Amino acid sequence: MRLTSTFVAAAATISTASAGYKGFNYGANFLNNQAKVQADFEYEFNAAKTLPNTNGQFTSARLYTMIQHGTTNTVISAIPAAINTNTQLLLGLWASAGQANVNNEVAALKAAISQYGTKFTNLVVGISVGSEDLYRITPTGIANKAGAGAQPSELVNYIKQVRAAIKGTGLASKPVGHVDTWTAYDNSTNAVVVQNCDFIGVDAYPYFQTTMANSIGTANKTFYDAYQTTINRAQGKPVWVTETGWPVTGPQSNQAVASAANARIYWEDVSCSLIKKGVNLFYYTLQDNQWGTASPSFGIKPAGDLQQVQPAFNLAC
Repeated sequence: MRLTSTFVAAAATISTASAGYKGFNYGANFLNNQAKVQADFEYEFNAAKTLPNTNGQFTSARLYTMIQHGTTNTVISAIPAAINTNTQLLLGLWASAGQANVNNEVAALKAAISQYGTKFTNLVVGISVGSEDLYRITPTGIANKAGAGAQPSELVNYIKQVRAAIKGTGLASKPVGHVDTWTAYDNSTNAVVVQNCDFIGVDAYPYFQTTMANSIGTANKTFYDAYQTTINRAQGKPVWVTETGWPVTGPQSNQAVASAANARIYWEDVSCSLIKKGVNLFYYTLQDNQWGTASPSFGIKPAGDLQQVQPAFNLAC
């Protein structure tokens, strides 16, 4: 029997009308390192809007970078794709590879403003400076080939650079924040980053929380404990859920079993409750088995033509 936290039970009593942004996370390249081009992003954005049993609610996209994959500072082709598909954007600037890379991110951001004007800026719902950079510098953090994270003082400096770059532009009024794991926010040494943000984006995956109860039966409680911990550390700033999900395939992780059936339970218990509460949600992910095999795989849709293959589980709330 699945456990249901009182937090989630309370959420279920809230009106089904949902005002929060709903979308997915979109990488800049496929698993074979091939860059996504404009047509790829348009196809993905349109596929998200036509997912069965979602009432066309998934109209937003979270990006990790402003730079087209394989270039120095060319504007990512997701921008014109979003304009053509009327997709709202949570922009991302990669901040785990040092100041030189941030310079290129800011250059691409400014170029997008200049090139696309209000057609672009009107679609932006927020700007995230960095993604899990604080997590990467912890002993348990996973440093990838793009860099080993950023210190709190560095992130604050990057945030200030982005604010300076958008001053006087169509993005000047957009909220600027940071995305990290809930464990990073629970570390008081990172409070200065929160202090300099307009919003906080939290990534929380019970599947990966192997030091605590994390079976699908307790997953909603595990998630909401992490979410509440972030709220407690957010200094009154809005908390957006920028990544969460449950894998449809992959190895067992402590008590967590990857399966489509369990992903459906997680969707119902966590995603649907967040949607009903009007929390901004960027689920991970629409499809991750693209020109390669992800393990674990969190993709709602399996490999294949996004407009043809069916979701791995029912998306009704």
